[in-house]
Amino acid sequence: MAYSKELWLEAKRRCKLNDEEIQMAKEMGLNPKSLLKNIPNKNEQWKAPVKIWIREMYEDRFGRAG
Repeated sequence: MAYSKELWLEAKRRCKLNDEEIQMAKEMGLNPKSLLKNIPNKNEQWKAPVKIWIREMYEDRFGRAG
């Protein structure tokens, strides 16, 4: 399913991502809704910000960062 550009822009804004991180998420098959669901709230101090989560997962999967 292709997600609308508006959903990607909302995820980019709310998760404070740049174009490179959005591209990484797309390459890994993530969708904007999954990014929005993984924004940590105040009770989830253990949870990494989405920006870091994407970069770590990308490095684990592809063996390189960006």
